[in-house]
Amino acid sequence: MGLFGRARRSAGAVLLAGTALVAGAPVATADDLRDEQWANEYFKVDQVWQVTRGEGVTVAVIDSGVDAGHPDLTGQVLPGYDPGGKGLNTKPADPHGTSMASLIAGHGHGAGGGAGVVGLAPGARILPIYKDDARGYDAVPDGIRWAVDHGAKVINISLGGKDGASRALSQAVAYAVRKDVLIVAAAGNEGEARVMSPADSPGVLAVSAVDRRLDVWAESSFGPQIMLAAPGVGIVAAGSCDEQQYCVGEGTSDATAYVSGAAALVRAKYPDLTAGQVAARLVASALVTPGLQGAHLPDQRYGYGILRPYEALTQTIPPGPAEGPLARPVAADTTAAPGATTGRHHAAPVGGASASGGGLSLGLLYLAIPAAIVAVPALLRRLRARTPTPEPFAPPRDTGPHHP
Repeated sequence: MGLFGRARRSAGAVLLAGTALVAGAPVATADDLRDEQWANEYFKVDQVWQVTRGEGVTVAVIDSGVDAGHPDLTGQVLPGYDPGGKGLNTKPADPHGTSMASLIAGHGHGAGGGAGVVGLAPGARILPIYKDDARGYDAVPDGIRWAVDHGAKVINISLGGKDGASRALSQAVAYAVRKDVLIVAAAGNEGEARVMSPADSPGVLAVSAVDRRLDVWAESSFGPQIMLAAPGVGIVAAGSCDEQQYCVGEGTSDATAYVSGAAALVRAKYPDLTAGQVAARLVASALVTPGLQGAHLPDQRYGYGILRPYEALTQTIPPGPAEGPLARPVAADTTAAPGATTGRHHAAPVGGASASGGGLSLGLLYLAIPAAIVAVPALLRRLRARTPTPEPFAPPRDTGPHHP
């Protein structure tokens, strides 16, 4: 799938692309973290959880693995899968995946779960899938298939690459669409007019990031594939950053995790909706800021607007067509069974980039680039890939009284 980049940063630590981990003063204590989760106030989580907490929905996180022992995720993390057989799916060496999982399904800890961080859908289960195989090859296409075949209804991919979709990736996306699984992916943290892969793949819901003022984050990549924006700046999440259990960061990775959490909520509340109709409900209920009102949507930076989970759950929105706003995948699914190794691109593991044949291979990077690793973007190849423009979609709007 080519070179990938993360989108997130850390609270006193650094994570490679995918989330730009912000090196700085760490959050004081786990008890203070809840007040720092500004996105949860914006999302009105107390009202959201009166409707649903996402029970019964499994969200796959294809990433660096998820720490199943983190106090804010205990009991939420399924065994998952590491194609390399090293157990990195639940005992990761990198905190990025744990952070993403906590924004999706974290439940806090301590008395009444009042300490630590909580995600949008604390009733959902996390299916952790490691992103590389034993040789350091990109295993995301196989990870998508494995997630689909093991009960995931939503797949979170807070990763991005510049090489464009490989045939294996396109076919894996087509497989997920055919099996009614929603893939949510990060636009990228390059600040360029180019959405990274797999977010640029037809059939995938692409996400950009906004800050506390609900302005698009300056480093959020953009393009016609963007469907939604979500909070992605100053985001507190679980993960062992700087010898602590929490990170604070920015990036389209975080925004993507929030959209995946919201998708889990909608799938729990409306189990008969297709993946496309879930996406339609999310975009139809999105906040259209004053600057976007009257504009042609989707906007290349905001998509159809900013995620509003409570409204997605409670507004009266017609289901619409089964595919919703998701473009038809470009590849028919004719590949071998899950686990096939065709179509991979060689990549060194994240955090372990190494010189090979005179060139540096960065492999899968997360969509957040740490401030302490500012040189990483300069190493990424500037390959341009042609990507189809999604067909125009007119999201159904609220047609009547709200029914929580």
